[in-house]
Amino acid sequence: MTLKKEKELPQDLSHNYQKNLDDLKTQLGVGANYDVICHEVLVGGKRGAFFCIQGFIDSEVLSHILQSLTCLTREEIIPNTIDKFKKQYLAHFQLDSSEKISKIIDGVLMGQVAFIIEGEAEGILIDLRKFAARGPEEPDLEKVVRGSRDGFTETLVFNTTLLRRRVRDKSLRMEVMQVGRRSRSDICISYLADVANLHLVEEIKKMLRSIDIDGLPMAEKSVEELITPGSYWNPLPKVRYTERPDVAAQHLFEGHILVMVDTSPSIIILPATYFHHLQHAEEFRQGPTVGIYLRWVRFFAVFTSIFLLPAYFLVSVEPSLLPESLKYIGPKDVGKVPLMFQFVLAEIAVDVLRIAAVHTPSPLTTSLGLIAALMVGDLAISVGLFTPEVVMYTAVAATTVFATPSYELGMANRLARYFLLFAVYIFRLPGLIIGSIALLVYAGFTKSFGIPYLWPLIPFDGKALKSVLVRTPIPAQNQRPSILQTQDITKQKVQPSPSFKPMPKKKKWARTVERKKDE
Repeated sequence: MTLKKEKELPQDLSHNYQKNLDDLKTQLGVGANYDVICHEVLVGGKRGAFFCIQGFIDSEVLSHILQSLTCLTREEIIPNTIDKFKKQYLAHFQLDSSEKISKIIDGVLMGQVAFIIEGEAEGILIDLRKFAARGPEEPDLEKVVRGSRDGFTETLVFNTTLLRRRVRDKSLRMEVMQVGRRSRSDICISYLADVANLHLVEEIKKMLRSIDIDGLPMAEKSVEELITPGSYWNPLPKVRYTERPDVAAQHLFEGHILVMVDTSPSIIILPATYFHHLQHAEEFRQGPTVGIYLRWVRFFAVFTSIFLLPAYFLVSVEPSLLPESLKYIGPKDVGKVPLMFQFVLAEIAVDVLRIAAVHTPSPLTTSLGLIAALMVGDLAISVGLFTPEVVMYTAVAATTVFATPSYELGMANRLARYFLLFAVYIFRLPGLIIGSIALLVYAGFTKSFGIPYLWPLIPFDGKALKSVLVRTPIPAQNQRPSILQTQDITKQKVQPSPSFKPMPKKKKWARTVERKKDE
């Protein structure tokens, strides 16, 4: 029934003011919706109406506009009424007009003010949006010891402004489109027009335009799944998320593409390889030597999060694999529960604790940790449900997961750890070897928007792999990643290292003359 009524509605505004007024009131639900406002005015002897949604607009600016319009006479607004309103009487720089009734309705629903006037088959849209938003606070998942403390918010215009502060380049593009038949969510694609791969940019735009769905309630995550078809069940993240403007700007300079979705503080960076998810801003906020150390500690933590529990479980069930000097590794008494089920139960317990911590009010999180550690953990060991070694190694593995900069990659590594645990449980040593090779092959065949996921390891690129393993100094970062196929591959010209020249020493007789002058 509703679809039938929508088809019967006119496509364009007419010269009949009352008909336009009734159509817009019907479509916008004026009267049925408490927050949809229709304010009728008399301007120069002509009837007019303003449509807007309460809470979206700057009421002070709108009141000023209404006050200025009521002083106009009929001779001042005719002929060419719409042009005179746009160029003379509506004192605002963000104006648009349209004859399409659908565009007028979409504009109002997105927070703009629509103005129609008697005898005109064209409406004016005034952008007076004033969003209620939180401040650009530092994101919890990407904190740094030294560096900027601002972060993206849920308001798209704030996010684009934070990027503009860091990328003051005329080639920076911010293209907006609406996705979702009902939500009409704003999505902004950002890239450097003279750097990024324009073929990839057009492909991303085509994917976004092809989205045909009611809405995007989960914002950026919904967009990711809709533009990466065929890989829904692959746990490896194909895009990287960030809430830091400096990280987003750095990827723009390298030739990546950003996708920003309104109502979400998480920015999509694409394409992204496995090693992109292992980078963190802290490495570049410290000196190269410290950055290398932090990067390798992070690599070790990620490696540990995947292989520690399977390797410990293997040497526990196959003690002959250990040399004599390491025979102390492994539980002396397995306990009442088989070791494999202890690991599974411990992993599930950690996940349950993590989920509970998310849903626990902040004042009670400390109490939750004490209950889990002292009561549940200690009692579980006392009754023989877990051995102390299982609890210790599971805790280490859980901690190293949170050392992974990308939360999505950390969860994927957890699933990889489960897979290796079951492979060792079934096949012992061959299971660990074959399972590790299977994971490597699986990641090797994965691609992120046409980019090999394990590049520069597979396919091998020695120069790029060196920059992944070693945090190179800024003066040595001369080229952009070759795999992105950017238009401009040079980031900076190679320059000789600056050297400090000390001030020349004064001769002895000159110092004597200066001392005599002082006396």
